[in-house]
This record gives sequence, structure tokens and C-alpha cells, in this order.
Amino acid sequence: MGALPLGDPAPTDGSLPATARIGSEDRPFSFYLHVPFCRVRCGYCDFNTYTSTELRGAKQVDYADEAIAEVALSKRVLDAAEVAVRPVDTVFFGGGTPTLLPADDLARMLHAVRDTHGFTPNAEITTEANPDSVDEAYLQTLKDAGFTRVSFGMQSAVPETLATLDRSHTPERVPLVVEWAKKVGLQVSVDLIYGSPGETLEQWQRSVDAALSYGPDHISAYSLIVEPGTKMHRQIRSGELPEPDEDLQADMYEYADQALSAAGFSWYEVSNWSVSPETRSRHNLAYWRGADWWGIGPGAHSHVGGVRWWNVKHPAAYAQRMAEGISPGLGREVLDDETREMERILLESRTAEGIAIAGLDSDARHEIPRLIADGLIEGPAALRGRLQLTLRGRLLADAVVRALVG
Repeated sequence: MGALPLGDPAPTDGSLPATARIGSEDRPFSFYLHVPFCRVRCGYCDFNTYTSTELRGAKQVDYADEAIAEVALSKRVLDAAEVAVRPVDTVFFGGGTPTLLPADDLARMLHAVRDTHGFTPNAEITTEANPDSVDEAYLQTLKDAGFTRVSFGMQSAVPETLATLDRSHTPERVPLVVEWAKKVGLQVSVDLIYGSPGETLEQWQRSVDAALSYGPDHISAYSLIVEPGTKMHRQIRSGELPEPDEDLQADMYEYADQALSAAGFSWYEVSNWSVSPETRSRHNLAYWRGADWWGIGPGAHSHVGGVRWWNVKHPAAYAQRMAEGISPGLGREVLDDETREMERILLESRTAEGIAIAGLDSDARHEIPRLIADGLIEGPAALRGRLQLTLRGRLLADAVVRALVG
């Protein structure tokens, strides 16, 4: 998730307002566990991650116990707020590179969530992984611990593009780890990035075709966004790297959609394709549908019943708070009805399921004929009462949202 307003200070005991419990029995519940460690920092990355030289007192070896302490805190806070007791439907380990930790540490963290809150039948349990951070034995340990899914940061099959992105793995590593994951019984997703500085359409086509040849269940394709403050941003400003070409990025997206569709994948969110409904990322769908989730770890964000909060960012500050037995929450905001509706439109409009037109206000409904005429939403779907993006609409999704929310 992107930058949030400063909001108000979060209470040191993590307590939630009474409004958080309203309707909680009807909302799914998920956990996100942030592992903020990386061997090297990729030039394009502005996530809350730290290399070994940046930890300043925090210890990677202690992290699992610190995260488990926050899992225990989550139970106390939710019980005190009388939020409905619900088993966890999805768990997602992200980063950073979660698989820099020993597999047994990830297993302990997962089991803490299970033992504290319980899981739904067929709960989805995912970890991100760099291709060079796991082997078959590591993946088998994850499977035995209850993980169901792994998402590999492939990004590209072209060595020059990987070098531009400062990725540490080689293209040859990706099919190996995909094969190992499938062998032990994990669902597999691969992430791709398109529009890297200097990347050609032909190079992107090679990456998409390579990803398809590995036989994953799910593929995510994200447009490169050059974030201020990153190494890549500095390289572009100095002229060392060219700026990404938005028109070329659009061509790349269209190729990905065509190639993935031809291979039997269906898009279910602007940047995500799956071979079946069963292999979609239920965790990401929980975000897009406004479910409740608790984010564990430095800089992690949480949302329960319209209350959103975020943790202290540095691992050392996080470790200190957990050692003191206080909430790592730094700030929070209670979303008003207008903000919640705007965010619902922003997120749900990006999904293939779309939005019920009847649920939009009159101003937004008046925009429907123009959006159809501009080729941004599907006319037949609109006649059935759903706002669903066309391919052109997916490329211009932000414009559709602006039309709907003003």
C-alpha cells in the first residue's frame, strides 16, 4: 500500500474504537506478515526493507519471536474490542525477502497465527520468495508447515533487465524453483515487471513467454513506477538511465494480456492473471474487497472495520516496542463513510468482477454512458448492472476512478 496521511497517534495498547466491531462477523479476516530483510536493495524498490548494514541494533535472528509477540497482541486487542471471533482465511508473508529467514522461523510465525486465531478450511497461506533464496528442501519445509502457495519475484527473463533492476538471481534459476515448488505441492505465482529503463518490447515478450513456459498457476505483471528517493530515480535524473516510456508500457501490457489469455489465463484484477478461480490470490482479493486484516511487522499496515493503522518502520524501533510489551502502532485513522466509499470504488473497479452500478451515487451513474462511449467499460456488462473495465479501461483505470469519484 502507498503512503498514508499522518493521521492520529496510535494508542500504545493498540485498542480499537467500538465502531471496529460493527459488522465484523460478516467480514473475512486475514494476516499479513512483513519480513523487512533483503540481501541487497533493488534500485527501484521503496518498500520498507533493510540490508544487514542498515539494521542498527535489530537482529534478524530475533525477528520471528518479535512477530509472534505481535500476533499475541492482535488477539488481546480484538478480544478487548469485541470484534467477532473469526478464523483466518488468508496469510501472506511479504517483504523484503521472507525466505531470508530460516524456513522453521516462517513456520513458527505461521503456527502462531493458527494457534491464536485458527484457520478456515482450505486457508490460503502464501510467501513471497526470491528465486535465489530457496531450494527444494526449504520449499518442502514450508509445505509441511502448512503453506499452500509461493510467489516468486521473477521480474524478467532478460539478464540486462535484471541488472537494471539490481536483481540478484539469474534467469536460469526461475524454472528450477518453479519446478521444485510444484514438485512439493505448492501453487506457484511469478511476478513480472514491465517498462524498465531501456527494456524493449521484444525483451518483454521474451519474459512473458518464458514465464508461461514454466507452467505457473498465476502471473502478476506490474508496470514499473519510479519512486522518488530510490536509486533508480537518481539514475534517471542524472541521465544514467532513460525514463520509462508510457506508450511502450501500454504496448507491453497489451502483449501480456494477449499472451496470457491465449495460454488459458484469465485476468481478475488489472495486474493479475490466473489459470482458474481456485488459483487467484485470495489474499489480494481480501484487500480489494475491503476485508479486515492485521499487518505484522515494521511498517506493516492493518485495517479492521474502517480503522487503519501502521506500525513503526525501523526494525530496531519495532523490536523495542515488542520487548516493552506495547503496540508497535505509530499512527492511525478512522475512515469516514466518504473515504471508505472512494476506496471501495478505487479497488473494486480494478477487478474483473467490477462494481454494481446500483451501488454508485447518482453523479457516478451519470458518467456511465460517457465511459461506455470512450471504450473504458463494457457496454453489455453495464446493461446487466455491472461496471467492468475493457482492456482500454484497464490501461486507463485511474481515469475511470476519477470519473466515478469526482
